[in-house]
Amino acid sequence: MKGPTVLTTTFARSALAALGAALLAVVTISPANAMINNGNFDDGDAGGWWSYGFSSTSFDGGQFCGEVPGGTSNPWDLGFGQNDLTLPPGDYLFSFTASGNGPVRAIVGTNGEPYTVFAEINAAPGAGNSYELGFTMDEEVGNLQVAFQVGGSNNPWTFCVDDVSLSAPGVEFLSNTTFDTDTAPWWATGNVTSNELVDGVWCLGIPGGTTNPWDVIVGHNDLTLPAGDYVLSFEASGNGPVRAIVGLNGAPYTVYAEVNAVPGDMQQFQTGFSMSEEVGNLQVAFQVGGSANPWTLCLDSASLLGGTELPGYEPDTGPRVRVNQVGYLTEGPKFATVVTDATDPVTWELALAGGATQASGTTEPQGVDPSSGLNVHVVDFSAVTAPGTYTLAADGDVSYEFEIGTDAYQQMRYDALNYFYLARSGIEIEESIVGADYARPAGHVSQAGGTATNQGDYNVACQPVEESLVVYGEPWTCDYTLDVVGGWYDAGDHGKYVVNGGISTAQLLQTWERTKTAASAGGADLGDGTLNIPETGNGVPDVLDEARWQLEFMMSMMVPAGEDLEGMVHHKIHDYGWTGLPLLPHNSGQDRYLHRPSTAATLNLSATAAQGARLWAPYDAEFAAELLEAARITWAAALETPALYAPAADGANGGGPYNDDDVTDEFYWAAAQLYLTTGEQEFRNYILSSPVHTDDVFADGGAYWGYVAPLARMDLATVPNNLPGRDAVIQSVLDGADALVAIQQSQAFGQALPADGYDWGSNSIILGNLQVIATAYDLSGDQAYTDAVTESMDYLLGRNALNVSYITGYGDVYSENQHSRWFAAQLNPDLPHPPPGSVAGGPNDRTGTWDPTMQNLFADGCESQFCYVDNINSWASNEITVNWNSVMSWVASFMADQGDGATAPPAICEIEYIVHGSWPKGYNTQVWIKNTGTSTINGWSLTWSYPGDDTVTNQAWSARWSQEGATVTASSLPWNGSIKAGKRTTIGFIGDPGVLADAQPEQFWLNGKPCTTKG
Repeated sequence: MKGPTVLTTTFARSALAALGAALLAVVTISPANAMINNGNFDDGDAGGWWSYGFSSTSFDGGQFCGEVPGGTSNPWDLGFGQNDLTLPPGDYLFSFTASGNGPVRAIVGTNGEPYTVFAEINAAPGAGNSYELGFTMDEEVGNLQVAFQVGGSNNPWTFCVDDVSLSAPGVEFLSNTTFDTDTAPWWATGNVTSNELVDGVWCLGIPGGTTNPWDVIVGHNDLTLPAGDYVLSFEASGNGPVRAIVGLNGAPYTVYAEVNAVPGDMQQFQTGFSMSEEVGNLQVAFQVGGSANPWTLCLDSASLLGGTELPGYEPDTGPRVRVNQVGYLTEGPKFATVVTDATDPVTWELALAGGATQASGTTEPQGVDPSSGLNVHVVDFSAVTAPGTYTLAADGDVSYEFEIGTDAYQQMRYDALNYFYLARSGIEIEESIVGADYARPAGHVSQAGGTATNQGDYNVACQPVEESLVVYGEPWTCDYTLDVVGGWYDAGDHGKYVVNGGISTAQLLQTWERTKTAASAGGADLGDGTLNIPETGNGVPDVLDEARWQLEFMMSMMVPAGEDLEGMVHHKIHDYGWTGLPLLPHNSGQDRYLHRPSTAATLNLSATAAQGARLWAPYDAEFAAELLEAARITWAAALETPALYAPAADGANGGGPYNDDDVTDEFYWAAAQLYLTTGEQEFRNYILSSPVHTDDVFADGGAYWGYVAPLARMDLATVPNNLPGRDAVIQSVLDGADALVAIQQSQAFGQALPADGYDWGSNSIILGNLQVIATAYDLSGDQAYTDAVTESMDYLLGRNALNVSYITGYGDVYSENQHSRWFAAQLNPDLPHPPPGSVAGGPNDRTGTWDPTMQNLFADGCESQFCYVDNINSWASNEITVNWNSVMSWVASFMADQGDGATAPPAICEIEYIVHGSWPKGYNTQVWIKNTGTSTINGWSLTWSYPGDDTVTNQAWSARWSQEGATVTASSLPWNGSIKAGKRTTIGFIGDPGVLADAQPEQFWLNGKPCTTKG
């Protein structure tokens, strides 16, 4: 931000009344500087004003006075004024009080040629008069001044002026705006530690150690606002959190306007909003609790004006040369986008930061990009491979610095995955693991109905009947309670959802499973000891430990045996009503309820439990068996109750609905996971007979919580299995990826998203599409797929219309105020921002889904890429969720595995895995290792991972054998360590098939390099 004035805007809609006490939005933008500084001269000086030509100047009774000499010719021969004003388009009111027996020409105009005047008052004030003039600005104009030109009189005289104002016209609804002599009718809660007026400024001592913003309040009650537009403004100082609102003074505590700030030195804040109908019993309230330490709040110039023009919003987009602000892989594609008015190519130069030019060329004009409305060119500097820190210059502008040769994706992989520990419910987040900023007490580990603050998540009951009548249209409840401690908080609230938790768990499990099946993946990079979690060091890959936290919660949501709908899974648990921001989980006192089971939730558990069973089997057979049993029970329950849906109406209060009335994709997904884990005919037959199996499941891109068929298809393609027609399954993934690559290649900013695809969570849609494209690379080895993923990451990391990285902690300018009740530094500096690796939802042009922030800022509409704001109250564009960070984790892990981005060299080994015979508890396997390279291999180590619980017994020969979890290592012996080019050697073992599906491994590595597989 620039300058001392902070302009903020918010827009409320009466339709939001159903949200109860949900907080509305505010956005900080560049100041308009439309307010005169020191217009009443109360401080007894001319701060902010200039004067010239007066014989002398003085202050008399809080007004400015100047002695005007006689004998001047022109009005401008002497004067008094204020410069450096900028007025955006709109209506304004220029007013002042003046006295004196000479001519006064008061103007608002440009401070320089052509000296355009936009407002002019000519008067001879006499003993004293007030003047006002309305005028309109058709466009934004800067370098303006207010000037009082008082020359041109033959005789000397005294000019005095006071109460100079330049503002939008309107009606003042507050009865005391200046605190000049008293504070009535304003009030403060009894816990303020001091309360005094100092030179017309109201200062109050704010106690430390409070929890919520509303624990300490300064307010003005008994307001009624008719329908119309309003501007709330005030001046404030202090080093604590201020939440200023216009809202109902009573339930449901609807908020119509909100400003959040930590003021620091005295500065002005302003927010606009609209009322669609008359509302009474309103208050202006400054909620200033929630600080650990005591501080002093000072207030002045509080105003609530009606009938005003709402302030506009113009995002700061920085340099017009848009790059991946983190950097580019050494051998990968390197593109940038230039925003320019030019229609012909322009010259670009790539230079080392602070150094000489390394490359140059001309841009490729793209015309007007339909997703941004911007005229853009593209720069291709892929030929540059020298590592270093660079800038790119074009069309008179220079990009942010970036790297060539970045290794940031390795840390991004871990940061994205570490998000989940911070999202855990039911466990202390330990300072020794995450540091002091992110440590917090365990949330929701109390008894429902108990005396503790939290009302759950032990002994949680079902929704009351009266609520079920409203949301389901029929009575429903249950007569049991469940202990449902654990799991992940879903997004910015404290709700826990089986459906959204299901896809999140699945994608974490996929992230680990990919280390078994993808040539470029490496299991060691995601093994035990790689994440910041308390379970690290237990011998289990940390990704699996994290997924277990959610799996155990999801199993706890099952309807107990003997109850109606037994084996089904409760859709969700969350607060009875919306809570405000900020609010740490352990401080929430809301009642919490189990919501009615749904077929979608039941199948989410069936699918993820089956998937988890095969991945956990090599590490904890007992837990794997528990998972598989839960998968079977829930599958049977879903077949018995195939159409019990969660309605949209069950999302109006306290949590989202995750409504889904088509679960054919969930059935397909669950059947696929059960088949991959068990190999059983029942599930194979269900897959083959499902209409989803022959659908183009990638027609709309990757998976999301409401359509999970792409998850099933990708796993059927990549996880070893014996499904008939698997080649067609693989081809469907490649075909889907080809369509998405075609979209990506057509975009001027390189994103894998069409111009009409900017729905809620557009960044997660891009990431879901990238998972499909990257999976196609894993299946084919075609570098074009990796290049498409790499270039699309550029968009997420800054190469976009807003010039912002949507991944927290990565880039020069990144999202850091995502919607969250505890990552809420924007509201309370004692709380942290979201952690590095958190992905923001992204631009959302679906106006019907907009939050009040977006409704206000973009009241006149927005080009798709511009429909985003990094503000904590814009949940429709700036949410964080577990399912968005789960796919982010998968894609970041893929990127980390690509090294420098070079095309993979041809494999130098070929593996033939042959089972010569099998019996109920074993099989006899021979493995041929062939050197397909051009030089001798001296010493070798062969590794592979089983898809399930197979093990190599101690009956193994011709190698040194070991197995850790599912991963087998066979190392050469002295007599067979040398394999000449074109030659091969063989090893063998007796294997134990375990109890899960018997599918042969398909990916092998020799000395850490991937091999091809024969047969």
